[in-house]
Amino acid sequence: MSLAVGRVIGDVVDQFTPSVTMEVAYNSHYTVSSGHELMPNIITSKPQVHIGGVDMRSAYTIILTDPDAPSPSDPYLREHLHWIVTDIPGTTDATFGREIVSYEKPNPLIGIHRYVFLLFKQRARKSVRPPASRDQFNTRNFSQENDLGLPVAAVYFNAQRANAARRR
Repeated sequence: MSLAVGRVIGDVVDQFTPSVTMEVAYNSHYTVSSGHELMPNIITSKPQVHIGGVDMRSAYTIILTDPDAPSPSDPYLREHLHWIVTDIPGTTDATFGREIVSYEKPNPLIGIHRYVFLLFKQRARKSVRPPASRDQFNTRNFSQENDLGLPVAAVYFNAQRANAARRR
C-alpha cells in the first residue's frame, strides 16, 4: 500500500520524492512494508533500521510516530512520538546514531493504528533538538524547526491491540 493511499501523505507529511533507501525490521526478520500489519508482541523492542545513501558523511534523522493516537476515529493527540534517532551516518544503521527520544513500544488501545517511520537528511550533525513532548507531536513543525526539509524515505505499518477482533 502506498503512503498516499495509507494517508501518511496528508496526515503526517506533504508529498515528497524518496531519494534514499531505508529498511526497517523487527526481530531481524519482520520487515516493515507499508500497509502491512505487525502484531504487538513483535514490536516491543526497537527495530533495526538500515539507511542507504552513498556517503557516510551525510547525517540522517529517523522519526517513528503514530498519527492515530489515541484512536483512528478521534486522533486528538495526533501525532504521538515513539522514537527519534539523529546523526546517523549514511550507509549505516540507527545504532550508529544518537537517540534523542527513547523508543516507546507501540501500544494501540483502540482501532488499527498506523506507525510511520520517516527519514530526513540533516543539513549538519548535532543540529536536531528533541521536542518538548511526545503527545501532539507534529512532524511538519519538527522538520521545519530543525531545518530538515521533506523526508527522503518513509514506510509505515499497521498494528492493533493484541486481543482485537481480526478479519478472516
